[in-house]
Amino acid sequence: MKRLHVLLLLAFSLPAAAQSPEWRALNDEMRSLYQKGQYERAQVAAKQALDLAVQQKGADDLSVAVSAGNLAALHDMERQYAQAEPLFARALAIREKALGPDHPDVASSLNNLASLYRSQGRYAEAEPLYTRALQIRVKVYGSGHPDVATSLNNLAALYRAQNRYAEAEPLYVKSLEIREQVLGTEHRDVAMSLNNLAALYDAQGKYFEAEPLYKRALAIREKTLDREHLDVAASLASLGGMYQVQRAYDKAEPLLLRSMAIREKLLPPDHPDLVANRHALWALFMSVDKFALAEQYQQPGQVTPTEEQRRRLSIPMPSPGRSAPK
Repeated sequence: MKRLHVLLLLAFSLPAAAQSPEWRALNDEMRSLYQKGQYERAQVAAKQALDLAVQQKGADDLSVAVSAGNLAALHDMERQYAQAEPLFARALAIREKALGPDHPDVASSLNNLASLYRSQGRYAEAEPLYTRALQIRVKVYGSGHPDVATSLNNLAALYRAQNRYAEAEPLYVKSLEIREQVLGTEHRDVAMSLNNLAALYDAQGKYFEAEPLYKRALAIREKTLDREHLDVAASLASLGGMYQVQRAYDKAEPLLLRSMAIREKLLPPDHPDLVANRHALWALFMSVDKFALAEQYQQPGQVTPTEEQRRRLSIPMPSPGRSAPK
């Protein structure tokens, strides 16, 4: 979701003279609808902005690249990948032609298309785009810029998704170092880097290394964001999930319950994060024989386990990328 926020702001990075009042109004409407969670209506406004940009400026204008990228991001967020891909590719092609191959906005378009591929498991296609975006940003900004930290983080996430942990770790560490130095130790992007590095250790069963990073990320988010922000919920769920895998159920339960409360308030019932949170609580309560509580989080269509299955559930199943405790 963070990537979408960035794209929606790009509409306002063009010179004012290059923007018509009608196009700006549509972008304002799109951003307002997105912030209200009205994603389908936001797509309509984004498509209207794209059509207007083509009509007013021509198919190769940079405003078309901005509008195409915004519409693509909205489709991407809704996992409408087939609709998003040609729009991201169109934005990239326009920027490369208008700005040259080494412009920072080209790097942003490369990053967006790479992230789309990563979401679909198309890792071989994503890697060269992430790498090229990183190279452009280092060349333009130097090695200590926040945008370089973002590219390092993205490439590390790609490696982590492929269980290439040894390659991911130094990139996550470098990204964290840059953000702490440039942004300060309590910036929300620092919290993101801490959470990502913690998750990398968590996935390898390195819980001793992961725990203080998860805790620090949570503390930053609670201090700098609303206590019911979705990023706070993500930190709570990450730390709670790690405790659950370690069978530290007394520590996991309040964290998962709190993350669940936040997500139920802010997310639609079928959102993947909410579904995962609900399942985690169901498994936790089944593991400690609190069957009545477990039933409250049972998914539609989920079969209630037999007594034998309940007994076996007392040994927690490892989450994807995690090793079960031995």
